[in-house]
Parts: sequence; C-alpha cells; structure tokens
Amino acid sequence: MPSPSAEMVAADSIWVVLTAVLVMFMQAGFALLETGSTRSKNAGHVASKNLLSFGIATLVFFAVGFGIAFGNGNTIIGTSGFFLNVSDNRVNDVFSSLSFSTVPLGAKYLFELVFAAVSLAIVWGGLAERAKLIVYFIFGIVFSAIIYPVIGHWIWGGGWLSELGMQDFAGSTVVHLQGGVAALIGAILLGPRIGKFNADGTPNNLRGHNLVYTVLGTFILWFGWFGFNPGSTLAASGAFFAYVAMTTNIAAAAGGVVGMLVAWAHSGKPDIVAMVNGVLGALVAITASCAYVEPGGAVIVGAVAGLISYFGVLMVERWWKVDDPIGAFGVHGLCGIWGTLATGFLASPRLVHTVGIGNPGLFYGGGVHQLLVQLEGILACGAFTAAASFIVLYAIKKTVGLRVTSEEELLGLDMSEHGTWGYPEVFEDRTAAANDSQK
Repeated sequence: MPSPSAEMVAADSIWVVLTAVLVMFMQAGFALLETGSTRSKNAGHVASKNLLSFGIATLVFFAVGFGIAFGNGNTIIGTSGFFLNVSDNRVNDVFSSLSFSTVPLGAKYLFELVFAAVSLAIVWGGLAERAKLIVYFIFGIVFSAIIYPVIGHWIWGGGWLSELGMQDFAGSTVVHLQGGVAALIGAILLGPRIGKFNADGTPNNLRGHNLVYTVLGTFILWFGWFGFNPGSTLAASGAFFAYVAMTTNIAAAAGGVVGMLVAWAHSGKPDIVAMVNGVLGALVAITASCAYVEPGGAVIVGAVAGLISYFGVLMVERWWKVDDPIGAFGVHGLCGIWGTLATGFLASPRLVHTVGIGNPGLFYGGGVHQLLVQLEGILACGAFTAAASFIVLYAIKKTVGLRVTSEEELLGLDMSEHGTWGYPEVFEDRTAAANDSQK
C-alpha cells in the first residue's frame, strides 16, 4: 500500500485536531446544560467543575490513561506508551491499535483525550448539588487513569472485545455507558438531595433555574457531536466522515421530536426537558452505530432513543427512587445500551465492509452473532464500570466523605465550597435583605 502524501497527512491532521476541539467545546455544552438544569445557588460550582475535570483528565490521560487504553500490552490493558514518551519512528509499534491513522501522535492523543473528558463530565451529572469538591479530584483521577482506559482498551485498543468484533464506532459504550453507570453508582451512594423525595417516596421536581441555558447547552453538544462521531474516522481523506455526520444529525432530529411527542402524549404537555433529553439520548445512541446504519436506520435509532430517554429518566426517579439530577443514566446509560445493541439489528453489510469491524445485523440477514457480541460487551463493560466505580466511591465515602453537610447543601455549593456566588447580585442582595429584616 503506497504511503500517503504529505498533503494528505496534513489534511487528516487538521481534520483530527479540528474535531478534537469541537469535542472539547462540548464541555461548554455540559456546563450550560447542567447549570441550567440545577438550582441557581449551585450555578458557579456546577459550571466550574467541568473546567476542573477537563484539566484533571488532560494531565492524567497524558500520564497514564492513553497508554492503558491504546498502548500495546495484552487483551485486558495496554502496558506501554505512558507519558507519550515514544520516538516518532516507534509510534505504530507502541500504539498499533491506532496505526490505521497516519496523523501524528499528538493529534491522536488530543482526540482520544477529549472523549475521556466527556465520559468524566457525564459522571458528575449524577452527583450534582451535593458532592464534595474533593470527590471530583479523587474519582476524576482514578476514572481517567484506569476505569475509562480499561474499557477503551477492550473495545478500541486491541483488547478482547475488539478481537470479538464489537461495533462501537464512537463510544456509546466506551464513553456514554461508562459515564452513565458511574453516575448512577455515585447517585446511589450519595443519596437524594434534600427535599427530592417525600416520606411516601414520591419525587418532587427540584426545577433547574434556567431552561434557556439547558437548551443552549444541548445545541452546543449537538454541534460538538459533529466532531465526536465524524472525527472518529481519524481521517478527512476518503470523506466517509460526511456519511457519519449525516446519520448523526438525522438521529438527533428524530430523538428530539419523538422525545417531545412522547412527553406530550404521556403528561399532557410538550415538555422542553423531554425534547432536550430526546436529542441527547439519540446522539448517545447513534454514536455506536453512526458508521454502520443506513439513513432509515438512523431514524429508528434516534426515535427509539427519544422514547427510552423519556421513560428511562422517569424509571430511575419514580421506580428506583434514585436522584440523578441531570438524568445521566437514563440518557447516557440506557441510550448507550440501545445504541450499542442497535448495530446488532441494523448494521448494513455494505457499511460493515467499509468500516471493517464485525458482521451485519440481524435485520440484514446476519443472524444473531453480532447482537450477542454487542450484548456481551455491554454486560462486561457495565459490570466492570459499576464495580470499579463502587469501590472507588465507597472508599471515598468511608474516608474523606462524598457529601457536603446538610447546612452546606441548603446554603448552596457556590458559597459553601468556593466562598462566592455564581449570581452574587442576587444572593448578596437576598442575604443583606434577610440581615436587615432581623435587625
């Protein structure tokens, strides 16, 4: 096979770095989405933790995580390439799982890093409004160094699920199922926010303070997903990324429309949050299958995700009695499962041939083989993430503690954790008025 031209390598490198920056900008989307979906007394804290966690992920993934995920080793973990201490002529020998791409190591690291950071950002949705700041440091380090990279190695780094032919093009399992499961474990161990559930177990709606932020954050995430999925080609040459962009957009649109319609039919109101979750759930689901399904299949993937995201969030809250403030498990966990299974049903033979991973789906005459591989991957990755997250978070709970005090939670994490308000003109005026009334 002829070596790519310098011009082709340059074009591919520009594409990969550009899409990495788009995925990085998703952190801004998470900041707005989560801040708008929580109460104003926690606004600064919720927004700033995305900045903190991206910094932690960057350093830890550089030192350890990238090597465990993509470095050569065995079928369980990578054991080489730590601190990116690899000479140019040995990159493909150390990171053979990424040797299909000719872009420089720095571009590969940057692109894979922002995926790890997104998965970590998902976790914090389940912990919002009552977790100590120290939890972000400790769990963020362990998640970026070990938990996320191990699953990444299994599926993308030449591990045992890769050998089985598991299809997860851009991370419905690697990124979203992991983040959603870890968020669920954290929410369970933390317990619900004060006032979330009544004595009889019925939930109260602790409304977010700014739906405009929530919608704008969703649009930014949708925009960033054009880096997430199309960028996973790690190449501009061949232009397959354009097809992936198309299926991604179709699915997101279907999910948003179905999410609102389902809410309208079920609750009598075309709920805005349901539409938001429908878009996000569809984007999560199409992330695994964007390169494998036909456009009609993308509609199905997105529409089903819109349905799952609505009832999934309700299930976690009303049936399981778990307080997951951002719906991290319902949207990212459950829709990640559906998206990963979807290729087992809908993977098109021509697209499977193009990507070169796995087999066609059941509805295209491929039988149940690919579906069973997908299911095995979901169960293994879900179980590992749940167990590892529980061990780490439980250890934190028994040592430094997971949760702020009741007084700190009622005051708000902006002031109790950071000593300042996200909206100082609002809360300082309220405090002054309260003090005046007591004189």
